[in-house]
Amino acid sequence: MNRITTALLNAFALTLVVSPSSSGWAQVKELPVKTVTVEGTVETVDHAHRHVNIKTADGKFVSLDVPAEAKRFDEVKVGDKVKGVYNNQVLVRLKPPGEPAVNTQVSDSTAGQDVRPGGTTSLQRTMTAKIESIDKAESSITFTGPDGWKYQRRIVDPTVFDKVKVGDQVDITWNTDVTITIE
Repeated sequence: MNRITTALLNAFALTLVVSPSSSGWAQVKELPVKTVTVEGTVETVDHAHRHVNIKTADGKFVSLDVPAEAKRFDEVKVGDKVKGVYNNQVLVRLKPPGEPAVNTQVSDSTAGQDVRPGGTTSLQRTMTAKIESIDKAESSITFTGPDGWKYQRRIVDPTVFDKVKVGDQVDITWNTDVTITIE
């Protein structure tokens, strides 16, 4: 994942629900799209380290690492008005035994193509993860995936615990887009 998407994913926690149907293990559970909008003024910008702090109208600060793919970051300056819209959709599917693992990522970007710096970056990531542990007392499941990836999420629907077990595999798909505009 690119750095801005990673930073935003870490900043805006997602709630993961695994909800396979009792009659069929291949059902896909689609979680509601999460949309977060951040608006404010660039308070500090560090071009060398590709970092920016945005002060929102309520006086809070949002700190972002800007990826190298953001070609016109050097044009961003203190006082610029910034608006960022982050959309995230998560799909989860319990895999049938024997189905091959997947690990794909597709991205697209319009960054740097407008008159002002900004643009949209979209990412779709699908990976197979294994249920590593289940903690009913904490209502959470820990997943592990490719390259040492680890993910722990709170489970909203407690009936999920009756439908999955340690060792089960799931495909998790994230559809994410980030739009940044500089006014």
